[in-house]
Amino acid sequence: MAARRTTRNVKRRAAGRDAAAERWLLLIFVVAALIIVAGLLDNGAVVPEPARARRMTMAEARTSNAAVPIVASARRRAAPFRFRGGPAARAQAVDCLATAALYEAGDDPRGQRAVIQVVLNRARAPGFPRTICGVVYQGFERMTGCQFSFTCDGSVERRTRHVGWSAARRAARGALAGRVFADVGRATHYHADWMVPYWRDTMTKVARVDTHLFYVRR
Repeated sequence: MAARRTTRNVKRRAAGRDAAAERWLLLIFVVAALIIVAGLLDNGAVVPEPARARRMTMAEARTSNAAVPIVASARRRAAPFRFRGGPAARAQAVDCLATAALYEAGDDPRGQRAVIQVVLNRARAPGFPRTICGVVYQGFERMTGCQFSFTCDGSVERRTRHVGWSAARRAARGALAGRVFADVGRATHYHADWMVPYWRDTMTKVARVDTHLFYVRR
């Protein structure tokens, strides 16, 4: 008789432990669910939808851009670029710089030097790749988000045939040898004057080269 009572007591205690464990698991599940729901509600409350840029005609964009003054005092001269790679890496950097210069500025010598200077400025600025080719092709794998449009809009697959290549390569070699294009200072961003990028009003305009406008971070 005593043995049966002991067995029943053991079973009751085991059942009690199982029930307690189930209650704890249920409580943990409920708390976790509440935390997840609260996080979702909180995110929905504080994160606004991205603002949509108003579509502008080219004339409207040029008028808007012209209203933003050039702040010459913010145009600080860039230091000469010091390339630290070997001959093969230098040849690759020259090609990347020349490609960016030609696709972005055509065969305009000043425009090419301005684009090259921006690439070099980015290579030394926080938040950008540390190599020349890394800067030029940053984001190229995406249809949107590439830093230089020719790398993701199909232009790079249509290699140009005009004589601008030799001039672009000369400008690239000169820049890697320490030649500075002071007209754009330390600008890290630019755009054509017939468009208004979303980031324009967060930066300071420091220069204009032909139809391109150049900016530094504030």
